Amino acid sequence: MQIRPEQLQARLARGLERLYIIVGDEPLLAQEAGDAIRSAARAAGFSERKVFTVSGAHFDWSAVLGAAQEMSLFADRQLIDIRIPGGKPGKDGSEALQRYCTALNDDVLTLVTLPKLDWQQAKAAWFSALDSVGATVRVETLERRALPVWIAQRLGRQGQQVAAGEEGQRTLAFFADRVEGNLLAAHQEMQKLALLFPAGPLTYEQVEAAVLNVARFDAGKLGEALWAGQLPRVLRMLDGLRAEGESAVMLHWMLADDLRTLARARAALDQGQPLPVALKTARVWGAKEKLFERVLPQLAGHQLAHLLEAASICDGIVKGLKHPAWPPEPWDALQHLVLLAMQAIQTSGGAAPGRPRGPALRLALQA
Repeated sequence: MQIRPEQLQARLARGLERLYIIVGDEPLLAQEAGDAIRSAARAAGFSERKVFTVSGAHFDWSAVLGAAQEMSLFADRQLIDIRIPGGKPGKDGSEALQRYCTALNDDVLTLVTLPKLDWQQAKAAWFSALDSVGATVRVETLERRALPVWIAQRLGRQGQQVAAGEEGQRTLAFFADRVEGNLLAAHQEMQKLALLFPAGPLTYEQVEAAVLNVARFDAGKLGEALWAGQLPRVLRMLDGLRAEGESAVMLHWMLADDLRTLARARAALDQGQPLPVALKTARVWGAKEKLFERVLPQLAGHQLAHLLEAASICDGIVKGLKHPAWPPEPWDALQHLVLLAMQAIQTSGGAAPGRPRGPALRLALQA
């Protein structure tokens, strides 16, 4: 049974399952989901709690199995809290969890907390056993486009809201830019607003003065922002990743890999393959599939060849070489590469609506 985080409270109010699984890498949402389950368990009479943190291959799973079995001998009901931060219980753990799932009883409520699982882990026998008998709460990373609504909802819980109309949208967009990728800090910034200002409307000036820049960026999202035509966000991400000490070499490899993939798909398209088949040939899946569906028809083969040549020059710069026509510093060269890619998209007409076009990009490239 799958439960979205926003559905959890309502589902808990209707009654408890014997086993819950929280899966995901969003610490704030995982913590809140766990707290809600533990609170509901205490209210239902599960007065004792045992916590087991699985660390390493030599974890003693017999203690977990023994704790569940012992409870059937006593009147008290117990919550067993199993945490597997690495996401891999190992061979012994896999067998133990499958055995555990066959011996659930009404005197024990079990909470299993896991990080985001890859496709192999999600198909593993131990996770299938947990998922088949319990309720799984997936706490996915919140995308940037969903942040303004999330922030508005959270502010509403503490009796605050932004102004209506365009000013409010601008306030929420500013707030989202400041906290992207860091929901724990976003939560703290909202608590700060509750302390600084009374319940009621918040102005843009109040939010601007109070909310710190605590955004943290995922390097893997840079390409998605680039191919979505989000130039201001791409530049913020580059600055943020640089400040966080991210590897310029690794970031270049990711961007160059996207360009190579686009070039392969373009070649397949030029050979007469339909767009969906061309993308499959180039092994494009997931979030980038929709982005490439929009961008690829707008990019000609010669444009991609030019971008691949630029990526080759940038590769040398991030590894210590120089080029007379390019910025000498690795991060400046990366910025130049993404601006060239953005210019190619926008020159061809593939820019997202409302994004900076020609003159703004030319000025950025000349900077």
